[in-house]
Amino acid sequence: MSIGGGIALIVIGAILAFALDFQVAGIDIQLIGYILIAAGIIVTILGLVFATRRRQVTSTSRSAVDPVSGEQVTRRSTRDDGGPIV
Repeated sequence: MSIGGGIALIVIGAILAFALDFQVAGIDIQLIGYILIAAGIIVTILGLVFATRRRQVTSTSRSAVDPVSGEQVTRRSTRDDGGPIV
């Protein structure tokens, strides 16, 4: 959602900054457009950073001794996309 929201802010800001040509008393429409473009870029970058963080693979390794045979047993599990351990 944050990537889409950032792109929406960029589009709305570009429309205000470049496409509209009217005056409102006490408000600079072009400046608001530039501010929305900057906010959209920041939100998009943060969304990409958080999306790549969520997709990191985490692996876990556990070792134990089997009480019956006395052998070393190692179990490896991998977690991807924040889902349950497989």
